[in-house]
Amino acid sequence: MRAFWVGAIVAAFVADAAMAQNLSSKNRNSLFKSQTKVLDNRASKQYSNSVRLQPRKVVTPTKWDAETKRFTGKYRGPYLNMARDAARRHGVPEDLFLRLVQQESGWNSKAKSHKGAYGLAQLMPATARSLGVDREDPAQNLDGGARYLKEQYRTFGSWRLALAAYNAGPGAVKKYNGVPPFRETRNYVKVIWGS
Repeated sequence: MRAFWVGAIVAAFVADAAMAQNLSSKNRNSLFKSQTKVLDNRASKQYSNSVRLQPRKVVTPTKWDAETKRFTGKYRGPYLNMARDAARRHGVPEDLFLRLVQQESGWNSKAKSHKGAYGLAQLMPATARSLGVDREDPAQNLDGGARYLKEQYRTFGSWRLALAAYNAGPGAVKKYNGVPPFRETRNYVKVIWGS
């Protein structure tokens, strides 16, 4: 009989230990869940006003204002598609960039100005170096020109002012707080912009 009682006590003790273990697990799980919920709520509040980082979208305007002219040049050579691609790649209105190249070089890839600008987009040596392009390579010259024009647009927020900066330099546009009063620059903007 004694063995019976010892067995019953041992069985009760083992059952009690198993039950305690089970309750302890439940308590730990519920404690973990409640603490996780607190942390999740804090994190969601902490990041609720955050801006998600995403790649910048390139938006290329496809329609022109009534004031703006389309490219109507007669050039249909191999550089035309290169120029279109460069404009699209950098988010520059295609017709605007084609008109710029027409005005700058007349589509002559070896054009050189009296000031030292070279190529289709007439890049100055320092500008080409800062952009990391070979200005004698037509594709790189066009790419550099489109990228530089877009940089000026970002700086000044206007295509007219970007054109003025492309021609006279960003310092002149800042100094005069607009299109500089230089006859060459005013004519340049008028011819390319169309007004």
